[in-house]
Order: sequence, then C-alpha cells, then structure tokens
Amino acid sequence: MINAERESIVEKLPKVVIVGLDHFIGLQAARIFAQRKVSVIGVARVPEHFACKTNACEKILFADTYSDSLVDSLVALGKTLDQKAVLVPCRDPSVFVISQWRKELEPYYHFLLPGHEVLETLIDKVGFSNLASSEGFNIPKTLVLKNSEDAEHAAAELNYPCVMKPGLKNDAWEKASHQKVIKVFCQEELIQAYENFKQFAETFIVQEWIEGNDRNLYSCNCYFDRNSEPVVAFVARKIRQWPPHIGQTSLGEECRDDVVLNETLHFFKKVRFVGMGYLEIKKDEKTGIYYFIEANIGRPTGRSPLAEACGVELLYSMYCDLVGLPLPSERQQKYLGIKWISLVTDILSSVQLWRSGELTVKEWFKSLRGKKHFAIWSRRDPMPFFYQVSWGIHFLRGKK
Repeated sequence: MINAERESIVEKLPKVVIVGLDHFIGLQAARIFAQRKVSVIGVARVPEHFACKTNACEKILFADTYSDSLVDSLVALGKTLDQKAVLVPCRDPSVFVISQWRKELEPYYHFLLPGHEVLETLIDKVGFSNLASSEGFNIPKTLVLKNSEDAEHAAAELNYPCVMKPGLKNDAWEKASHQKVIKVFCQEELIQAYENFKQFAETFIVQEWIEGNDRNLYSCNCYFDRNSEPVVAFVARKIRQWPPHIGQTSLGEECRDDVVLNETLHFFKKVRFVGMGYLEIKKDEKTGIYYFIEANIGRPTGRSPLAEACGVELLYSMYCDLVGLPLPSERQQKYLGIKWISLVTDILSSVQLWRSGELTVKEWFKSLRGKKHFAIWSRRDPMPFFYQVSWGIHFLRGKK
C-alpha cells in the first residue's frame, strides 16, 4: 500500500525537460532529478554525444537547441504532456532563446528567468563587465573589441598576459576555438588572435590576467525566488581545468569563502535577479583582491552535483519552488570538502601540466585525496563514461 501511494505521488510530479542533454552539465542535471524520482525528458542536438547514452531520461528528443527552432520543438513536446513540466536549459544559447520566446513557452513549462533586458546584459560578457563595474564591483581591466582598430588599441594599452573571449558564446565560436578563452602573452598575439577569430563573434572582450593559479578561481551557484530572495547558495573552487588555466573545471572542491558568498548575493540582489545564477570570482595571488570574472545565468553549472554530494539541494530547491512543493531542508553548506572530478578531462589536464613541468606526480596524488563525486562515472548509469573514455583515448592518440 505504501509503495502504491509513493508511485502515485511520483506520477503526479511534473516532469523535467533538460535542454542541452548533450553536455556534461545536462547529463548531471538529468541524473539529479532522476535520483529524486522525477521523470526526465532530454533534448539534445548531437545524438552521438556520450551524455545521450544515459539511462536517466525516459526519452530523448533531438532538436537544434541553439536556434529559434527549439521553441517549436518545445511547444510540440509541451502539448503532449498532461501537465506543465519544469524547463531546465543547460547552455547559454538555449537560455537566450527560451528568454526571447518565454510567452510562447509559459503555457507549457515552469521556469524562472530575469527580465530579458537584464538577462541579455548579464549573459553578455561586455554587458556583465560594464554592469559589475558600474555597481562598484572589482573586474579586471577590460576593453571591448569590435574591429581591428580596437584590437590594435587594446594591444598597446593592456598589460600581459591577457585573455580574449567573445561577448556572446555561439556555436561557431565553440567549434572554432574548442576552449572558453584565448590567452595571449604579447601585443602581436592579441592582434593575431582577434584576426583569427573575429568572424565567429560580433564583439569580443579582452581582460588583463589576474595573478594566481586555478585554485584562486572560486564560484558561487545560487537560486533566487520570484521576490529576488536567495533560496540556496553553494561555494566551491577549481583545482584544475581542461584545457589548463583557460577551460572548464576538471577537478574542483567545496570550500568556504564568505567574501565570494557575500559578494555574489550582494550583486544579484542589487540587480533584482531571479532564477539560477552563478558568479566566477578570482582572488589575486599578490593583492588578495577579489575580481568578478563572469556570470552564468538561468542554468545549472558543473558544480550542481557537487552541491548535492555535499548535502545542498541546489537544483531540487529550484524545482520545488517552481512547482509549489515545500522547499527541501538541506540548503545550507556544511563544508565537507568533497571534491568533484571529471576523470577523463582531469587526466588530460594532468598529463599536459606534467609535461609542462607545472605538476608533479606527488602533487597529483595529493590533489586527489579525500572523498570524491564523479562527473561522468556512475554505477547506475555507466555508458556515458565508457563513451567518454573512448573519446579521451582518441584525443591522446591524436596528440602524440
């Protein structure tokens, strides 16, 4: 009788639609909801991606998640559901499309995003930097590149090294660069980098490098309700990235840093933010000053499962708030120091750092100590990991 009642309750829970399943963030989000007995539908654009081998979804649909045609696919899906589902975009272009067409999607889905003008400002690297600076927060020295003349002016004015990145990430940039930012070490490199990549984005920003290694990069994930009140927040930091120094986290850990937490909450409340938010902040190794690096808006990040592993119900708190369920009690960090690792990409990062003399075998073993949560590996859902391993082997063979 108890099991029958439990199954009845599960059947009544709104489904979750993960837009961007073909990314490790989408895979992690799907697993989190599936473990809470919430039915998950995945939407992906790359059927061959390792994450699409997951068993966490009741079904997977394929659509262009980066273009306006996504809206037609979501509306068609929504019409087949018996109640509104919770919509969880996992990549910036998908967030942007959903925000633009929110009125068409609201009859079929629960989601919470800031107003489109606010979202557009925050999701764009130029807009975010300008807003953070105008509100009195520290940002690295930043210049905007719209043409070759801007690149030449910036090259002469900035100190090196610097990083260049597009104002708005898009499919063309991701295919061309295969990394988050381009690091340059002199005027000539900056000018050449802009000429090489200017066709892939309308606007770029270039920022002076903040001193410190990957461990100086902190993040705070949070969720704000409709009244712009923080419901849950979680602080972590990087240990390694792939590619090293300029990529996505391959090894990270939960940590306590009240400056990061307070600055994040202060910034988002100041702009009357709602929904899922993330700030990346770097602490200068020499001065101890904290600098805002970038924001991710309206979507989960790679730290979501680390939060769950540390007892902080980050994504499920969002789900409960959107559908009107009682909020979970586990929303405060206990600072357990658990680590998150993407095993394949961390091996690639570690090998490259070892080859460059930046990481010793002893340091590598030390960095892996302690309890860990795996990004891709799961005994309940092993196939994505095996497919990712196959990709990693091909990558290493190609580097020889």
